[in-house]
Amino acid sequence: MFDTMTMTKAGAAVIGALLFFLLGSWAADSLYSTEAGGHGEDGHTATGYMIATDAEGGAEEEAEEAVPFADLLAAADPAKGEKVYGKCKACHKLEDGANGTGPHLYGLIDRPIGGVDGFNYSDALAGLGGNWGPDELNEWLANPKAYAPGNKMTYAGLKKEEDRADLIAYLQTIGG
Repeated sequence: MFDTMTMTKAGAAVIGALLFFLLGSWAADSLYSTEAGGHGEDGHTATGYMIATDAEGGAEEEAEEAVPFADLLAAADPAKGEKVYGKCKACHKLEDGANGTGPHLYGLIDRPIGGVDGFNYSDALAGLGGNWGPDELNEWLANPKAYAPGNKMTYAGLKKEEDRADLIAYLQTIGG
C-alpha cells in the first residue's frame, strides 16, 4: 500500500512541523518573557519596571481613610445592589418561602440567622444565633467561609465594600 519513501516523507513533515512550533515557542518566550533580569531588594526576581522617585521630597502619599460601613450603607444605591444581586440569584430567590440551593432572601434583614423554616442549614450556620443585620451581612458577604467556617455556601464573597453596601440596601427593600 504505502511505500517506504511515502512514510518517510510523512514522518519528516510531522517532525518538521513540530520543530517549527518548538522554535516559534522559544522565540516567543524570549520576546515576551515576564521575568526581569534584575533582582529586587529582597533578593527575589523582580518583575515590572522600577520608577525612580524623589524619596525625600515630592508629594506625600495620601492614606485612604476607611469609611465606616454605616456611612457606606447610608449612601448605598439599591438599584446598583439589584445588579450585584445577579451574582446571588443562581442560588437564592427573593420570593417568600421559595428556597433554592440557598435559603430565600425575602425579609432577610433582622431575620434570625439560620431562621428559614424547611431549609437545611449547615451546623456551622445554624449554630451562630443572632439576626442578620447590616453589619453581620457585611461580614458574611465579604467572606462566608471566614464568618461561619464549615458552612455550605460555595461563593467566595464580595470583595468590594461598596458592592456589599449596595446589595444590603437592595435586600432591605425586599419584604419584611
